[in-house]
Amino acid sequence: MKRKWGARLLILFWAAALALVPATALRARAAGPPQREILVMVRQGPDHYRPTGEYAGGYGDQIAQTARKRIAKQIARRYGLTLADNWPMPMIGVDCFVMIVPEGRATTAAAEQVSRDADVVWAQPVELYGAKAAARSHKDPLFPAEPAAKQWHLADLHRIATGRGVKVAVIDSGIEATHPDLSGQFLVNRNFVAGQSLAVEEHGTGVAGIIGAKADNGIGIAGVAPRARLLGLRACWQVKPSPTSATVCDTLSLAKAIYFAIENRADVINLSLTGPDDRLLRELLKVGLAKGSIVVTAFDQKLPGGGFPASLPGVIAVSGSALAPSLGRAYTAPGRDIPTTEPGGRWFLVNGSSFAAAHVSGLVALVRERRRTAAPILVSERRGGGAIDACATLLRVAGACDCNCGPSQVASAPTARQGQ
Repeated sequence: MKRKWGARLLILFWAAALALVPATALRARAAGPPQREILVMVRQGPDHYRPTGEYAGGYGDQIAQTARKRIAKQIARRYGLTLADNWPMPMIGVDCFVMIVPEGRATTAAAEQVSRDADVVWAQPVELYGAKAAARSHKDPLFPAEPAAKQWHLADLHRIATGRGVKVAVIDSGIEATHPDLSGQFLVNRNFVAGQSLAVEEHGTGVAGIIGAKADNGIGIAGVAPRARLLGLRACWQVKPSPTSATVCDTLSLAKAIYFAIENRADVINLSLTGPDDRLLRELLKVGLAKGSIVVTAFDQKLPGGGFPASLPGVIAVSGSALAPSLGRAYTAPGRDIPTTEPGGRWFLVNGSSFAAAHVSGLVALVRERRRTAAPILVSERRGGGAIDACATLLRVAGACDCNCGPSQVASAPTARQGQ
């Protein structure tokens, strides 16, 4: 009996020691553009996984995790790669391992080669994504200056719904959660960018203010959904110094933040960004949509299908400027000269599809307060796209016309169910 328990303790000791590999033997991933990295997916069983990044369960779980790390090391050796990090994603049945490709080899070619390995589900280069912000141009002093105050009859909408009890995940750059218009609005404010600590940045702070800034506090603005509960998830970073203070993200940071949002049952996931199609992000977003999260993202007119994730079926794609009907299922919302929260406890004007998407995330939160189980039906100027009639959209779930829109307008307005 003692020998049996001794063997178990020895197994536990070695499993625990090997489980520390990412924090010790594996290098910390450097912040900034991951130009030499690929992601390698190794299949795993249905382990129980905590949002803190730890596995639950007994020594069997740890042994399984250790076995996958051993396989990942073997894969790295076979193809001349360096194992750098890993992130378990049991929701889609894989462990995601970060591997560095040597100089002189293309990451795309390396990923294709590794994908053919029998131990690999798939491999892909780490992609980069950019936020869609353009140059700067109630009782809240700046409320009358908000385009949504007039265009969307925002004060009237707030007599019907304020987003109470709805979780909105803001996956973006760092948010100043202590801003006087945002303090107390967050359930969590976390960092998923490897190699960096949580930072306060312009884009994320501005997006969060449009969605959920406090109303009637006597300062600043009022968010579209001022009673929503925000999840601040930093997956992007501000590039400085640069003329535009560009905001960028990478595949793995976004994947970790999306995973966290889904696991924490976010009602709405705001992704004010765009970039290339990505299998890992696509798989995660499909899981999120299947579990009932509404995903809202920015639409880029310069990219096919509006870019990714705008091109993913089921996602609500939003532009800040008018679009031709030929561009299909993209909606438009206020996206120019928008006053919102700025780091340092200030406010500033923003432009771009990033901030139009934030408006729609707020509107979806209002709809979800009134009807939690239904996918939102957006009333717009044409089926599946165009300018959104926010008042008529909320009226369809509220059952009473408390806002400044006439029944004739609602009756004649075409409707488009999300994703069609």
